[in-house]
Amino acid sequence: MAHPMRLTREGSTLVVLDVQERLFAAMDAEHREEVVGNLKVLAAAARRLGLPILVTEQYPKGLGHTLPELREALGSVEPLEKVAFSCCDAEEFTARLKAVKTKQVILAGIEAHVCVLLTGLDLLATGYSVHVAADAVTSRTQGNWRIGVDQLRQAGAVITTTESILFQLLGKADTDDFRALAKLIK
Repeated sequence: MAHPMRLTREGSTLVVLDVQERLFAAMDAEHREEVVGNLKVLAAAARRLGLPILVTEQYPKGLGHTLPELREALGSVEPLEKVAFSCCDAEEFTARLKAVKTKQVILAGIEAHVCVLLTGLDLLATGYSVHVAADAVTSRTQGNWRIGVDQLRQAGAVITTTESILFQLLGKADTDDFRALAKLIK
């Protein structure tokens, strides 16, 4: 039997929060490129492995839409508009999670200490296993990123990396999925 903190394909959903044009430009400049690269890896892996993907946009009228390069990696996923900081306060978000019978949520996006934190806390409170791809999450400052990630860890979320998520979902190396996705992390 697998450890409860281990990710599995069955029952896992990727949630990408608020990686929008105007908002992303304000994030910590030293980590933006790494974060976008890791978000693209997570999107490609979720698509290849058949995981449901939910994408949110916080007040898109003011903050713009999802970064074009990330939209391309995500495919035809239609973003959910929201104004609440926690995705769980958006009815359509919780309805979609229930519809795909999610047990484990992989969180990525911005900002670590606001929307990622509040969504993670609410998901944990309602019984979901939450896995935060710390290298695919950022904030305007590293201090805010660190506090957000630390608070999620203290609340019971699994703090991990994009590469660890990828290998957990793959499970083994001798597959076409592994051969296709391993190229993304070389």
